Amino acid sequence: MQRLFGTDGVRGLANGDLTADLALGLAQAAAAVLTQGRSAEARRAEGKRPVAVVARDPRVSGEFISAAVAAGLASSGIDVLDAGVIPTPAAAFLIADIDADFGVMVSASHNPAPDNGIKIFARGGHKLPDIVEDRIEAALTAPKLAPTGAGVGRIRRFADAEDRYVLHLLASLPHRLEGIHVVLDCANGAAAGVSPDVFVDAGAQLTVIGDDPDGININDGVGSTHLDKLAAAVVEHEADLGIAHDGDADRCLAVDRNGNIVDGDQIMAILAVGMAERGALRNRTLVTTVMSNLGLRVAMQEHDIAVVATKVGDRYVLEEMNEHNYSLGGEQSGHVIMREFATTGDGILTGLHLVSELARTGKSLAELASVMTVFPQIMVNVTDVNHQAVHTDEVLAAAVRDAELELGTSGRVLLRPSGTEPLVRVMVEAADQPTADRLAHELADVVRVRLSL
Repeated sequence: MQRLFGTDGVRGLANGDLTADLALGLAQAAAAVLTQGRSAEARRAEGKRPVAVVARDPRVSGEFISAAVAAGLASSGIDVLDAGVIPTPAAAFLIADIDADFGVMVSASHNPAPDNGIKIFARGGHKLPDIVEDRIEAALTAPKLAPTGAGVGRIRRFADAEDRYVLHLLASLPHRLEGIHVVLDCANGAAAGVSPDVFVDAGAQLTVIGDDPDGININDGVGSTHLDKLAAAVVEHEADLGIAHDGDADRCLAVDRNGNIVDGDQIMAILAVGMAERGALRNRTLVTTVMSNLGLRVAMQEHDIAVVATKVGDRYVLEEMNEHNYSLGGEQSGHVIMREFATTGDGILTGLHLVSELARTGKSLAELASVMTVFPQIMVNVTDVNHQAVHTDEVLAAAVRDAELELGTSGRVLLRPSGTEPLVRVMVEAADQPTADRLAHELADVVRVRLSL
């Protein structure tokens, strides 16, 4: 049976897969599971109810889904602080800042407007481990908390939510942004109400696009998944760089003054080197996923910075960072975690610190990004195959070894089975694109022949 929770919460077509009933039930189940700890019991012993923060991005379905979530929590005896439309990392920060018992963010991140999602954060603003998500899913069919009278929760507006988050971001900056012209793309999403103000307050000269959300246009031709408009705006306005968020602002990608894309790996390389120079990179280690470009590892080796790779998903990056006290990690997609200041990927925080490096060093983004040479990379998805046998088929294993032998130290091969569908992702990096393309398609052919259903 497929898990209800995916790699980043529960997602689906709003009012199709993700209904108001499901949102209500998830909230009730989360209330039952996440208020069993000592902190919630201590509140009750003092005659107080547990507290949860609820927030959303501006897509239209977020209105009824967040209302259902708030209703489910209040009916379970949880006091709800409704933060309205704010970025996902802002919700995570606020949960920790006010010492709430947990929180819920309603967002489908970079997905189109018809989709939506529910992300649940534990105390301290941390993403839930798989085992806790499984307990919440199991609790959907269990008896719900059903207090009456004074035990019913209240729903109140979190009036100073944005102000708290803005002050937190500004306090994190090692260097102000005066003298830097930034084009900011807010993806018509949750960043539109916060990010422009923060960049201006930090001293940047600002041009903004994608800052007019109407509930339907989130991620529509703008944001981190559509960088063409940002690149054109940077060139048109002769800006120093562009920063792009996604719909819930937990991602950051960039473009340099010539409109060239600077991805999450390059951003992490820039931040890691800068933090190491300032003595802020704990254990001189960067945490990435197995999908990060080989060029990032090579660049870090040249700067005496260790790299630890986890499986794909920023939650696994954060688990590694927490376990070993690392301060920087993230994904090629632009989820960058600066653990001193955030418990999750924060696109606004990342963008501010990236621009801060330009201001601190006096270098252009292109100069800073040149610390890393991006190896040509190709991904081929092979569908309708027995993805569970990808690591056990001997013929396929031999083909992978032959490809790795040809690449030597100038490339790598990665085969990843999907966790939810009969699909295998074949990724190859090489010193040149033709070699990467050839080997990836040769391996994809072997996967089709050997693992065909």
